[in-house]
Amino acid sequence: MNVIRLVGRWSGLASVAVLAALLTACGSTPKDETAGMTVEKLYAEAKSEADAGSYERALKLYERLEGRAAGTPLGQQATLERAYLNYKTGEKATALSILERFLKLHPTSPAFDYALYLQGVVNFNDNLGLFSSIARQDLSERDQQASKDSYQSFKQLVDQFPQSKYTPDAQARMRYIVNSLAAYEVHVARYYYRRGAYVAAANRAQQTVQEFQQSPATEEALHLMVMSYDKLGLVQLRDDAGRVLRQNYPNSEFIASEPAADGTK
Repeated sequence: MNVIRLVGRWSGLASVAVLAALLTACGSTPKDETAGMTVEKLYAEAKSEADAGSYERALKLYERLEGRAAGTPLGQQATLERAYLNYKTGEKATALSILERFLKLHPTSPAFDYALYLQGVVNFNDNLGLFSSIARQDLSERDQQASKDSYQSFKQLVDQFPQSKYTPDAQARMRYIVNSLAAYEVHVARYYYRRGAYVAAANRAQQTVQEFQQSPATEEALHLMVMSYDKLGLVQLRDDAGRVLRQNYPNSEFIASEPAADGTK
């Protein structure tokens, strides 16, 4: 009997302790300081924090705004602001994830052009093509893919929204990407040629000519094709590449160093 009474008493005390813990937990719940704010006020507060460089707090405020203004233009703006802040703080993967979701969910949004532009900017790499060493090839290949993705975003923007205020900058960035990608392909072709890998050099140079016909790098790519085919003894291919080079770049500095039809310089 005494044991039963002790057990019962202990159970009662435990229940009281649990209840007290729950009440304490409820009492310690952080107060939502934005609870009384209108969505407009919340947006203004988030933007003010972002402008002041308080990105972490701004992100939290934008998240709350997204929840409260879901489905409205202001809610969409909060999503894009959050994507931009993630990009600005180096969280590119998060920014791209947010933008991809936005583009899928809001194809008729007035801010769709900006979302495409921002997607292109996040992927844009303005150091592409400035490679000091071929040892960085693995990194640059990843940069290439990001730049290709960037190009596609900008192209969709230009094609779909030719009058957008973001289109001129997108077009400029597209030209930069094309020229940089072409320059990188020539960089690799040149590396292969200097090391006697003439098949690889010719293939990489040919790829440049096929994919980036309007790029300045095409001139050297044709020259590398001529030199590589000559080393491989592929006379017809050498002469064809040389003919294209002379027709398109009659004043090219590379022509003087081209091998003649008989194989001499």
